[in-house]
Amino acid sequence: MSRDGDVLIIDAGLGIHALGNELVANKKNAPLRLSLLLTHFHFDHIMGLPFFAPLYAPQTEIAFYSAAEPEETQRNLGLLMKAPFFPVFFEQTPAKKLFKKIGAEGVVIGGIHVSFCPLRHPQGSVAFRLEENDKAVVFATDTEPPAKGVDEVLTALAKGAACLIYDAMFTPEEYASRKRDWGHSTWLEGTKTAEAAGVERLILSHLNPDYSDRDIRRIERLARKMFPPTDCAQEGMRLRFK
Repeated sequence: MSRDGDVLIIDAGLGIHALGNELVANKKNAPLRLSLLLTHFHFDHIMGLPFFAPLYAPQTEIAFYSAAEPEETQRNLGLLMKAPFFPVFFEQTPAKKLFKKIGAEGVVIGGIHVSFCPLRHPQGSVAFRLEENDKAVVFATDTEPPAKGVDEVLTALAKGAACLIYDAMFTPEEYASRKRDWGHSTWLEGTKTAEAAGVERLILSHLNPDYSDRDIRRIERLARKMFPPTDCAQEGMRLRFK
């Protein structure tokens, strides 16, 4: 959320269901203006959209942003809600829907400057940088490191950010043994990128759903040895930047 109260949402996985209920409850039928930034269209990043309460409120306006052409974004989201898989077509939902492409120069949404860079992922993905009043957060999910060194393009995007949220789907051992070319990264690569970019804080995200809480605590401990201000993402986690 911006200082002006604008709500920016990144991706629409299952977590957007609870967020939508919270937004509707807090607004008490008042109009909602939302901006949904889409990193890519893989199922796990859009599967919560049919269950997003504001989509069914006629007083809601949702602007869908992606690096794709607006027509492609609209078409891809429409495919998610088609018979026989869902009873309500995307086009039939009453919220006002806008579709916008984020160009190379980025876009300003409610005082927040949003820019992006491409990531290494099957069918493509992007990382977003959200910046307001010299504070920036970079969200880099679904990305794979280069064979050597760090991703220089992502490092440049994350330069000096207050927080880097980074894909840590696999351990370094898992990645080296059998997970190359899957389009995901490790906690170790996250610490290297955070160090190279000079960020203030690293949040490891997109963690393997097969990991136990014990596994995640171990990853956190190992990552902190390399980059101390590191945490693993948790459901409901809130980050504040002054």
